[in-house]
Amino acid sequence: MNGGDGFEAGVLSLRPYSAGDEKSVIDLWDRCNLLRPWNDPVKDIWRKQQFNPEWFIVAILKQELAGTIMVGYEGHRGWVNYLAVDPSLRRQGIGRSLMKRAEELLATVGCPKVNLQVRFGNEAAAEFYLSLGYAKDEVISFGKRLDA
Repeated sequence: MNGGDGFEAGVLSLRPYSAGDEKSVIDLWDRCNLLRPWNDPVKDIWRKQQFNPEWFIVAILKQELAGTIMVGYEGHRGWVNYLAVDPSLRRQGIGRSLMKRAEELLATVGCPKVNLQVRFGNEAAAEFYLSLGYAKDEVISFGKRLDA
């Protein structure tokens, strides 16, 4: 499957995550500043593998991991987590390709709306999502840890 969006045919491929990707994925998330002490990336990957594992997508460019996205849907709203693109490969359409795939997956199950969260101060990510047609919702996001 090709991502399109500015890549030669066959150069960018999107496929489901596989166990052999774990180290590269976590390294990418670290380079993208997505890791937080309260989120164990190994556990996050394991948890995603329990629910729609085929919706954890990796982008491969020239046989190297270039990006990731986790897509979820609970019947009311779709969610995007861990969208990451290698910092050296940004602004080439990889993020757009991953988001397009996420929206396509969610559309196939009748999802009416996609939600995502951007950390305060990450203006580049906010601008990226705005450029894709996303809008800031007038909500306050709450969370509560259920694990120790």
